[in-house]
Amino acid sequence: MPSLPAPDFPPEVRARLEADAKEVIARYPGSRSALLPLLHLVQSEEGFVSRTGVRFCAELLDLTTAEVTAVSTFYSMYRRKPSGQYQVGVCTNTLCAVMGGDAIFDELKQHLGVGNNETTEDGKVTLEHIECNAACDYAPVVMVNWEFFDNQTPQSARQLVDDLIAGQEVRPTRGAPLCTYKETSRILAGFPDRREGAVEATGGAGPASLAGLKLHRAETASGRVVGQRAESDRQGPHDDGPGTYDTPTSPSPAQHASSHDAPAQTAVSDPAHPADPVADNAQGTAGGNANEGKGE
Repeated sequence: MPSLPAPDFPPEVRARLEADAKEVIARYPGSRSALLPLLHLVQSEEGFVSRTGVRFCAELLDLTTAEVTAVSTFYSMYRRKPSGQYQVGVCTNTLCAVMGGDAIFDELKQHLGVGNNETTEDGKVTLEHIECNAACDYAPVVMVNWEFFDNQTPQSARQLVDDLIAGQEVRPTRGAPLCTYKETSRILAGFPDRREGAVEATGGAGPASLAGLKLHRAETASGRVVGQRAESDRQGPHDDGPGTYDTPTSPSPAQHASSHDAPAQTAVSDPAHPADPVADNAQGTAGGNANEGKGE
């Protein structure tokens, strides 16, 4: 039995969304390129991408509902069912997990009485575990509507969701002020961010992120030289004639910083033939050249 067509938005809502959608579509040389922001637009209306939203995008962009559905179900930032005002994401990727992310996620599941991708009964908070958000130097990280809350603990995360549910003012550790998920979706659709201080807000890098930059700028001790050549090896061309160079000396595997980097003295896969494969090739080449000379 075929499914019933998706209902449309109420006329006044449809008219408002169409005006916004046409503004977005005009930014692109091809209309279907506007699909991602249009999905954010309909999500800003309902808090998720409904069948009505899919139908709206398809009609405005001259696509099939199957094409729109394929895109909306591929990206995790588009919700497929009603969700909370605040999307609370706990990073449980490797570093955040070992720094306490798993413990935070377990604490919030128990405290809120919901599982992954579930919403509290009051519709305030949707809890989810998320992948790396490129903020490992602040681990463990919790995000609310994609704003950062750094260096969290189970206790601080619990207080965070309690404040969200109670309607208390909550400020991210860095970045723009917090807004609702629908407001966030409208910003992602490409409309101006009306939050006070949002334009000036930035999220600076932490000390761990800056360590590599300091090394690059030689602000710390320089790197260690491994396998330094003898003085005679650094002279350049050898006295035997132009174009001939001394072979750099290399430490033995026992002296080398990493045995994986040390020159191999045998083919590991063929222990029955312990000769240096480089030497064998060199001898073979020399012999071949000699034979060619005799053949001539």
